Formats: sequence, structure tokens, C-alpha cells
Amino acid sequence: MTSPTQVLKSVGPKLVPFFKTVAIYFVVFIPVERPTLVAAALKCLPIISLVVFVLLHGMSLHDEYAYSRRILIGLGLSCIGDILLIWPSYFVHGMIAFGAAQVMYTAAFGFRPINVPLGAVLYMLAATGVYVLMPGLHGVLIAGVPLYSTLLITMAWRAMARVQLFEELWTWTKLCSCVGAFFFVISDTLIGFHQFYRPIPHSQALIMLTYYAAQLGISLSVVDCKASYRRTEREKAEEAARIAEEKNALRDAIDAKVNLSAPTTPVSVGGRG
Repeated sequence: MTSPTQVLKSVGPKLVPFFKTVAIYFVVFIPVERPTLVAAALKCLPIISLVVFVLLHGMSLHDEYAYSRRILIGLGLSCIGDILLIWPSYFVHGMIAFGAAQVMYTAAFGFRPINVPLGAVLYMLAATGVYVLMPGLHGVLIAGVPLYSTLLITMAWRAMARVQLFEELWTWTKLCSCVGAFFFVISDTLIGFHQFYRPIPHSQALIMLTYYAAQLGISLSVVDCKASYRRTEREKAEEAARIAEEKNALRDAIDAKVNLSAPTTPVSVGGRG
């Protein structure tokens, strides 16, 4: 398991551009009421820094980088969503871009282990939140917000399910993706309640702070993706070997039982008459 100290020493220098661009965003801090290209650029710079961070940890078309590719695509789609959400008239388009990003993140996290109880709890919480927002929704958002919420919660479910704390089947980077998914839910929940329920004080700062924390956590999960892929492939091979061994043992047991239950043919002994 990669320790936090090892992660910090390895990735710290590569994250300097991200923290600098986040600092620039909050220092300049252009209010959402003043949508401009400069505001869009400042908003996207931290995500672009994370795109570079992911690329620096290796990228190819080989299967061992499938996880990184999906995270990279998710970041790219998020960047598009960030630009669109600068202008209120493109809110739905931005939501579509982020919905596609959630699909890519979910594909990266996968569906093993499944952890149905966790998913059930998260979907119930999401349904409650959507129910509260419904009176404030109109037009395409009546269907769009529940659909996006489903994609978001599915992403969070898959990220959290990977961290099996009680079985010690987790890594530092998996924990990062879990924390990142949690902050993504918080950030988007703040957007939903601010837009469709009631205004939240300092909403822009809270939304962007949790959003950047979310994308950072998810991006950090690519650090050991190559080793994780090899570990997963080894586990699959071991599982396949175990299943094959059990099948062979079962077949041998069945054959032995059949042989024991088969009637014995009597042997006649010839004599002189």
C-alpha cells in the first residue's frame, strides 16, 4: 500500500501548478454575476493543471492505462462544463458535460466490489434531495436534475465502494478518489440548493472550494493505476485458478461417488464335472 508520505513526496511537486492556479482563482475571484472569458479561463486553469498532472503519470492506449484515460476524459469534460456554466443560459449544456464526466469517472472506478447496501443508502439520500428541489425546477430541468443526480450518486457509490476499510482491501489512492467523490456530491448539492431552493451565503466560494477538492482527489487516484491494474489482473488470475481447482475437485468427487455406486460384475469360477 502506498503511504501518504510516499504520495506527498512523489506527487507534491507536480501539484504546485494546481495549487497556484486555485490561489489565483480565489485571489482574483470574479463573481458569477460577471460572466467573461477571463472568468472562464481562471475557473478552468486548475482543472487544466490536473489534466497535465494525470498525463505526467503516464498515458498510452494499453489496458494498464485505461483507468487514467477515463479520468483524463472526465477532467476534459469537466473543463467544458466549467466553461458552459459561466453563462447561465448554458446551464443545461454544462450539466450535460458534467453528466458525461460522471459516466467516465464511474467507468474508471468500475463495479467491483458492488456493495449494494451502500448504493441503496446513497440513492435514497439523492432521491430525498431531488424531492426537496422539485418545486423549484422547470422545463427540461424537471427530468435533467434527477438524471444528473443519478449519474453523480452512481459515481460516488462506485468510488466509495472501492474503499473496503474493514477488510483492509484499500489503498491511499482509492481513499483519495472516495474523498474526491464525496466533495463532488457536496459541491453539486450546494449548486442545486443555491439555484433551485434558496440562496446560500458565500455559495461561489463554497462550491468552488469543494469542487477543486473533488477533482484533486479523483486525479490523485491515478498515481498507482498501473500497479493497481497489475494487482487486479493477478487477483483475477488467482480467482480463476481457484474456481478451476474447485471444479476439478468437484468433478473428482462425483467420479469417485459414481465408481463406488456402480454394481460389481460377479466372476464365475469354472470346476470339473
